Amino acid sequence: MTVRKPKSREGLVKAAVSQLRDMIVAQPPDTQIGSLPDLAKILGVGIVTVQQAARVLEHEGLLQVRRGPGGGYYGTRPEAEGLSRAISGYLALHHSAHPEAMDIITLLDCELMAAAARVKDKALRAKLTLLAQSIDDRNTARSRAEFDQDMLDILYLMVERPLMELLSRAAVHHYAEYPRAPVYGGADGKQRWKRDKRAIISAILDSDPERARFEAFRRRREIMKRLDASI
Repeated sequence: MTVRKPKSREGLVKAAVSQLRDMIVAQPPDTQIGSLPDLAKILGVGIVTVQQAARVLEHEGLLQVRRGPGGGYYGTRPEAEGLSRAISGYLALHHSAHPEAMDIITLLDCELMAAAARVKDKALRAKLTLLAQSIDDRNTARSRAEFDQDMLDILYLMVERPLMELLSRAAVHHYAEYPRAPVYGGADGKQRWKRDKRAIISAILDSDPERARFEAFRRRREIMKRLDASI
């Protein structure tokens, strides 16, 4: 007869984290999943193990501990912005420079733009149309950066691909952390930016995925060429 070895402390915590995560994901956000004693009983572990597992899930943005009347452990959902900051911090620790971030951003954009061109949601297409009408007025680097972020926020809603959004947000956040010369610098750069935005948005609104991908790839090629020349 094989004697099963008892789980180590680390193994118990990992198992508790996995079970708690499944319980949280199975219920709507902001649902109470139980009190500390209740969860210890459900999971068949000690209170200390539950507390250690809860700290892991708090760090992941999946759990909130509330104290006082009505207190207990509540399931939450991590925000993409918070996760992107955490990933950006990880990249900074590993000395990832901004050309790598721009490489990822522009690569993801090629698929994001193509996917958006397949979407028929009238409200979101109207938002993108309205945003495009402000292109001519974007004459400063700051206003163009705001446009880029507004456009991405609309595209994330159109496409609804959480992993693509997370990676894109993380790369954009990381790129913004580094001081660098603007990719679209000077009067010529401003006109190139306007041309690129018009071409890409036009392809999306024309429901032409291949043209949207082509325009995004052309933009990517020009940007990476300029970044390579500046290194």
